[in-house]
Amino acid sequence: MKQQFERFGMEMESAVLENGLKVYYIPKTGFSKTFAMLATDFGAIDRAFTMDGVRYDTPAGVAHFLEHKMFEDADGNALQKFGRTGASPNAFTSYSMTAYHFSCTDRFEENLEILLKFVFTPYFTEENVEKEKGIIAQEINMMEDTPSWKAYVGVYQGMYGVHPVHTSIAGSVDSIMEITPEILTNCHKAFYSPANMSLVVCGTADFAQIVQMAKELSPKKAAKIAARHYGTEQETVAAAEVVHRMAVSRPNFMLGIKDIPLAEGESQLRRQLIGDLAARILCGTTTPLFVSLYKERLLTRNFDSSYSIMPQVAAVLFDGDSPDPYAVRDRLAAEIRRYVAEGIDTELFARMKKACYGLSVRMLDQPESLCQSQVESSFAGECCLDFAALYDTISVQDIQEMFARWAQPDRMTLSVVLPPETR
Repeated sequence: MKQQFERFGMEMESAVLENGLKVYYIPKTGFSKTFAMLATDFGAIDRAFTMDGVRYDTPAGVAHFLEHKMFEDADGNALQKFGRTGASPNAFTSYSMTAYHFSCTDRFEENLEILLKFVFTPYFTEENVEKEKGIIAQEINMMEDTPSWKAYVGVYQGMYGVHPVHTSIAGSVDSIMEITPEILTNCHKAFYSPANMSLVVCGTADFAQIVQMAKELSPKKAAKIAARHYGTEQETVAAAEVVHRMAVSRPNFMLGIKDIPLAEGESQLRRQLIGDLAARILCGTTTPLFVSLYKERLLTRNFDSSYSIMPQVAAVLFDGDSPDPYAVRDRLAAEIRRYVAEGIDTELFARMKKACYGLSVRMLDQPESLCQSQVESSFAGECCLDFAALYDTISVQDIQEMFARWAQPDRMTLSVVLPPETR
């Protein structure tokens, strides 16, 4: 199927293979590099699941561990194979997905073959799994020494007491020691089914050739996707404050506001756009609140916001550093209450909506971000390039309703990393 997006002068070709694998191609004429991403709808939160009538409760960090081990082949390491072609490969695990990708200037079909083969062909041994534990343990220790990461993990720990999002994506040194080849094999079987995956290519390639290679190099039949278990989460936060102390020159913080999960049939992309727009209206870098906090030296230019959606999870996050994160929290909370009581200025709404739209348009020239956005949208049954039409449907009332939810009692968690000598 070919879709045209006349606003941007772009198109997208797509196909769903018999095994369920979703394939997308976004042409980028004139770009020197071609980018490809193969991802599975399986992330750090998918620790408990039922497969073939059996429930599995896996250790924290198993999805990230599996990502590391997938590069191992019986005939060598996939990274070395990419190195011989001149491609630039990488992978990442988030709370809700695992993705493998590469960019290249030539030999695209050869690189795509490497990608498809190693992702769909697991190779786990007792020896290579045990060796990887030491490597990942070092990575975890490095992450634990990073203030911004501590604040990030802490904000989800504070907001969610039951849902597995309250544990770190990489797990802990203790939890990964429990991982075995059998556990990794079960997770691969449960979630690396073609029907649970998407392949997105952006650049210069032949769509028919991409589809043909995907047919030949992915499993002929799709294994049944496991049923996931996230527990029953309360509406309010588990803790209003999470504090860590580290050797930082000034406090680092992340403020989270727990929103309601997506409703049945609700567009994930539209909610994402509303959430990002609401965060920008509240404290974007050109808003009166940010300007005031910046002049008072309570915030710096590295202050940022994001809206996050996962299965049974939705939250807005604000992060940065400040001499007084508690004051920033109180000012943000007060501004939300003010908007609920007084409404949103229509000029501010229009200006911020244009700014958010512009950022989305800029993404169209960033193949890696575009591929990731389409992967995430495909898992929700949507197309990321529909954002323009969805922006047209967003009103002041949508933002007002979101602020009303954010203003509810006990919906806010402040995760802060303080210097040892402060309160």
